Amino acid sequence: MATRVLHRLGTGLRQTAAGRHTNGHVTVVVRSLSAFREDSWFKSLFVRKVDPRKDAHSHLLAKKEDNNLYKIQFHNVKPECLDSYNELCEDVLPSIHADPEYPCELVGTWNTWYGEQDQAVHLWRYRGGYPALTDVMNKLRKNKTFMDYRNERGKMLLSRRNQLLLEFSFWNEPVPRPGPNIYELRSYQLRPGTMIEWGNYWARAIEIRQQNQESVGGFFSQIGSLYTVHHLWAYKDLQSREDTRNAAWQRDGWDEIVYYTVPLIQHMESRIMIPMKTSPLK
Repeated sequence: MATRVLHRLGTGLRQTAAGRHTNGHVTVVVRSLSAFREDSWFKSLFVRKVDPRKDAHSHLLAKKEDNNLYKIQFHNVKPECLDSYNELCEDVLPSIHADPEYPCELVGTWNTWYGEQDQAVHLWRYRGGYPALTDVMNKLRKNKTFMDYRNERGKMLLSRRNQLLLEFSFWNEPVPRPGPNIYELRSYQLRPGTMIEWGNYWARAIEIRQQNQESVGGFFSQIGSLYTVHHLWAYKDLQSREDTRNAAWQRDGWDEIVYYTVPLIQHMESRIMIPMKTSPLK
């Protein structure tokens, strides 16, 4: 199809330049230059017009009333060092959380029970966004207790990684809760370009999953592995988790939401986590 169109257009151009002979006379063929405009029908055969989005998805999905930034840390600990690592964290992290000089809060700190073993997960909130994060980092570099903690911690780790996150506007902000609870961190790697669609569906889904107050927080990545979503849930135990998740299928709309969101996912992972002694989320 495209080859025939190109051939005919080329023939027409040659005839336009040289003229067409009819009964011994030269007839000049005049073609409008408007046929070659950028929005011509010919260009539309090959160029797909896309309406650009006018705003970043972070502005469309994140809460407008506050300026919170979250950092999640994953520390893979040497198996023989896990108890010492936990004691070290329990000595130092609460003091940073409680010091008003640092505009940050320890939301929760856990050990992974099911999932990646010998792992610690820490979730921090920075009230004031990126400037607050920078302020905290600059002050911690001058904090001898923290630097000693960091050096000692380095001897106990196999690897570590982190992400900077924003919270979805339709999720409640994580607040301390009494225990004992187990926590599930469900992490989804989405297909690029699908974050808005995911948010639209989960703005409806969260209403279904609030029946037992199990939802703790929902976040999406800004720095680190991109198009990553984390949903944090709290349950009394594994059986409570099973019962709560099964009950969701009995509510109108849940099956439709699952049906439409599963194709958006490239990879997903679930961690069951136990809070450390000093975690605000018990």
